[in-house]
Amino acid sequence: MKIRYIFFALILNTSLLFGQAATRPNPVDLVNTLMGTQSKFSLSAGNTYPAIALPWGMNFWMPQTGKMGDGWSYMYDAEKIRGFKQTHQPSPWINDYGQFSILPMTGKMKIDEESRASWFSHKAEIAKPHYYKVYLADYDVTTEITPTERAAQFRFTFPKADSSYVLVDAFDRGSYIKIIPAERKIMGYTTKNSGGVPANFKNYFVLVFDKAFTFSSAFRGKQLAKDTLELKAGHVGAVVGFSTKKGEQVGVKVASSFISPEQAELNLTRELGKDSFDVTKEKGEKEWNKELSRIQVEGDNIDQIRTFYSCLYRVLLFPRKFYEFDKTNKIVHYSPYNGEVRPGYMFTDNGFWDTFRAVFPFFTLMYPTLNSHIMEGLANAYDESGYLPEWASPGHRDCMIGSNSASLIADSYVKGIRGYDINKLYEAIIKNTENAGPVSSVGRFGHEYYNDLGYVPYDVKVNENVARTLEYAYADFCISQLGKALKKPQKEVDLYLKRSQNYKNVFDPETKWMRGKMKDGKFQSPFNPFKWGDAFTEGNSIHYTWSVFQDVKGLIGLVGGREAFVQKLDTVFTLPPIFDDSYYGFPIHEIREMQIMNMGNYAHGNQPIQHMIYLYNYAGAPDKTQYWSREVMRKLYQATPDGYCGDEDNGQTSAWYVFSSLGFYPVTPGTTQYVIGSPLFKKATLTMEDGKKFVVQAPASSDTNMYVQGATLNGKPYENTYLEHADIQKGGSVQFNMTSKPSKTWGTKPEAAPFSLTK
Repeated sequence: MKIRYIFFALILNTSLLFGQAATRPNPVDLVNTLMGTQSKFSLSAGNTYPAIALPWGMNFWMPQTGKMGDGWSYMYDAEKIRGFKQTHQPSPWINDYGQFSILPMTGKMKIDEESRASWFSHKAEIAKPHYYKVYLADYDVTTEITPTERAAQFRFTFPKADSSYVLVDAFDRGSYIKIIPAERKIMGYTTKNSGGVPANFKNYFVLVFDKAFTFSSAFRGKQLAKDTLELKAGHVGAVVGFSTKKGEQVGVKVASSFISPEQAELNLTRELGKDSFDVTKEKGEKEWNKELSRIQVEGDNIDQIRTFYSCLYRVLLFPRKFYEFDKTNKIVHYSPYNGEVRPGYMFTDNGFWDTFRAVFPFFTLMYPTLNSHIMEGLANAYDESGYLPEWASPGHRDCMIGSNSASLIADSYVKGIRGYDINKLYEAIIKNTENAGPVSSVGRFGHEYYNDLGYVPYDVKVNENVARTLEYAYADFCISQLGKALKKPQKEVDLYLKRSQNYKNVFDPETKWMRGKMKDGKFQSPFNPFKWGDAFTEGNSIHYTWSVFQDVKGLIGLVGGREAFVQKLDTVFTLPPIFDDSYYGFPIHEIREMQIMNMGNYAHGNQPIQHMIYLYNYAGAPDKTQYWSREVMRKLYQATPDGYCGDEDNGQTSAWYVFSSLGFYPVTPGTTQYVIGSPLFKKATLTMEDGKKFVVQAPASSDTNMYVQGATLNGKPYENTYLEHADIQKGGSVQFNMTSKPSKTWGTKPEAAPFSLTK
């Protein structure tokens, strides 16, 4: 028996070795959509929710455990579900819009969300990208959901009951409901939002049931409106009832539109038609498998593979498609900027301060057509509002800093993506450099000081001034690269190239940290590099000093040379996790996440420092990039509810893992290079949009074999510590010789380093 058991265990283990497996699992089955959901205001393990959605879908669905209007709509530790919500929430900090919920129940009818909430257990919950199922214990009802881009199907399995109900809650702050029993239909709209919408904003919805109603009533607030089938008020909804047999299934098809009720019905017909629940589910599974299979990873650690695909799922959710197809099948969108229905693409729910770093470079690499559509959407946003969005949900939101749209646009064009009005986008990013927008996150707040002095001063009431200076300088580099590609006048290109060096103006040669500078040219004093906020954005000088994406070699020179630079990078990890939270008055969650991870002052849970590990390559110490990238992947990511070390942020923290596990990372969007790290998997096959395949091979890679001793590109020895975009796009292979000991020769020569402005 023992021998038999061991033999069976070996077979089972071998089936997990994807390179040797007889049948590969579908990647959608490896995704844990609950990764990052064990979060709260004071501590984020991702601040995610299990999005039931198709890639970049206009509508997502989610089980709602939080109160109506609470940004923490689904919390893993919650015990009750209040409804199943259509959501467009990109972040709990930004909150939601276009939201309404559906809930089945039996027995005594309960209207208000507190009393109607039902106990549930994760043991009776299935959460996949294309399918969600949960048992509502208080009602003995099982709910299933499967989505399309603008619609979804529900299937409720009821017990034997004369009083089975489905409640539709259109939420507060202005809503409308209409029940049409003869058509087994409920229609309505919700206006509930968290900002960033025009005055005429509405999300119109329609539900069609496959079973006739035995009871129908609208409700207002917490009370039924007897004998009323249509209501418009601050908070309305509907309840419809049935008599059900044990195990009887009631199906509901639901869709919505930001344009009109007629468009909502058109979306329902077009995307669901006569499809059964199972057909829609099968289509959703196929769609997710198609996109997730664009990258196939192989290795002997199933947990790493699950983490990879769980992260990749997050990368493929945002920005969302905020456009629809009219009755002539033309692409149209409701403008979240001026309230008009306009032709063309629109995307939203994204903060570029987070996602310029790795999410959009992932799209330029793997999804150039999608990227082109996003660029067209940016041009439309500029037409409709006069500015490029920086944080949109759905329109302009006052959140974060920088003018990072320049990075997205330059990266797209420099990497050869076309099909949009690049001259209009260039005009828009130039306008950013001379203007502050309608909110402080749009355009450039403090631009007049930056353009005149070469930095945003500490003492002119422009908060986060050093962070702004650094991000504006990088954006200016992107503008110079785009201007050069567009053959703009050399004088114009040179202006932004010169401004890209403005990072030097806030580098303190005495402390060798970035530091606030007064309008008179003196550095701000007293100075504490551990102070979060103030001159920086959700970080401190130790995190932001490295935000010189465009000229790492120039920064190396300021620090004192390659050896001094490596030592300074090392201090980030060797310093204790001390902090000064006096600017905020309490430890914000980003501070706490840094403190508890036992990686010194390295704060991977927030974006400013996520590229830092890769900067060792620029100073001749690529083995340290390899070591620390592996440490972060090992310690800070798991496909579990507490699987992230901070906010996931629209795919950015996930994209870091996706890129890093493949063995390279886009440190400087706006250039064509990816900086090499330590490939996690023995083999990864990337299928480009045109079908060409690029293979990353590291057959000896393991938990101990994390160091690159040598590499070949398409069979030829390769010494550079970066890969070129064109080499990946045209297909081929790179192979890494991985060992357990650092190499002191591979990639250490100055000429092997990635791009820097300083020659």
